[in-house]
Amino acid sequence: MRNVVIAGAGMTAFGKFLDRNLKSLVAEATSAALSDAAATPADVGAVYFGNVAAGLMCGQESLRGQHALRGTGLQGIPLVNVENACASGATAVHLAWLSVASGQTEVALAIGAEKLYHADRAKPFAAMSSVLDQERLDELFADLGGEATDRSVFMDLYARFARQYMDRTGATQEDFARVAAKNHAHGSLNPKAQHRTRFTVEEILAARPIAGPLTLPMCAPIGDGAAAVVITTPERAAQLGAHPVRLLASVLGGGQEGRAGLVPATARRAFETAGVDPEDVDVVACHDATAPAELIVTEELGLCPPGDAPKLLRAGDTTLGGRIPINPCGGLESKGHPIGATGVAQIVELTDQLRDRCGARQVQDPRIALAENAGGYLGPDAAAATVTILAR
Repeated sequence: MRNVVIAGAGMTAFGKFLDRNLKSLVAEATSAALSDAAATPADVGAVYFGNVAAGLMCGQESLRGQHALRGTGLQGIPLVNVENACASGATAVHLAWLSVASGQTEVALAIGAEKLYHADRAKPFAAMSSVLDQERLDELFADLGGEATDRSVFMDLYARFARQYMDRTGATQEDFARVAAKNHAHGSLNPKAQHRTRFTVEEILAARPIAGPLTLPMCAPIGDGAAAVVITTPERAAQLGAHPVRLLASVLGGGQEGRAGLVPATARRAFETAGVDPEDVDVVACHDATAPAELIVTEELGLCPPGDAPKLLRAGDTTLGGRIPINPCGGLESKGHPIGATGVAQIVELTDQLRDRCGARQVQDPRIALAENAGGYLGPDAAAATVTILAR
């Protein structure tokens, strides 16, 4: 396999954009990524387009990427549409990496995009439920306590994970509020975050309950947005005049019904591929669809012993200025979660961190960065997970 770098990265702000369509979001993100790489559409040999819900949100069930790229100059380039639940964006990055590393393509573009806001509030929640086994919906909803019509059913699932984590570690609802307060503070420094309001721990605990121990600021909002990265070889990046970061590992893992441990297994493969250890990581972007997920994933990635994530949090180690900042962009709770775009946006953030381009939320002198993105549910674990490791 050849060495691979990210030569360009770009994204839109995440938020509620009822006046914008998917095409305009994709055009903005791809233009920014190509410009950042000093590349043009003519340089791109393959496109991988991650999207989850366009079929259910606007009826575009097929050729989503081909239609979304109208007007970008990228039509006519081989394109693969990627759908892998919340891991769709990172899976697109993985496929772009594979095409370049294998020598099939010199320059590949990975895009993640989503439009979830709709006048019919129930529509995005129905779209999220579509990733579940449709023949088992009644069974799954009953198991989780009944179908939720005013929120994603995944909030009930995350509430279950939170209670299980509390039972085995002694973590408290206040710990979850601390995670959310940290991430909203980080997000207040990110001009592209969907929510930029700081909250105290007390305000988060007193906020509207969502499910189990989860309150509203602990949960990722739905959103609209797009992100893109240009992936190529170090040699081609030098020819373009880009400022690349190294892509040391991109590992995709698949879940199995009745078996847990997907993220730990995927992380072990990623660390082995990259030739680094968890203690080498300087900054992390993890899939914190709810605040407890950050604590759970911190342990699953091997960044601390089982049960110790709340200690890291309380000591300030995972906050900007701490030993290993987690989600300096604000995480999904603050930055937002346009599901198909999330995994690519994580890579955009870490690429910018490694280039010292993040302004007030910049981590001091990061050398190794890690992104974890997961999606779907097979029970008792996710259906797909990716771990990506980058380096200066």
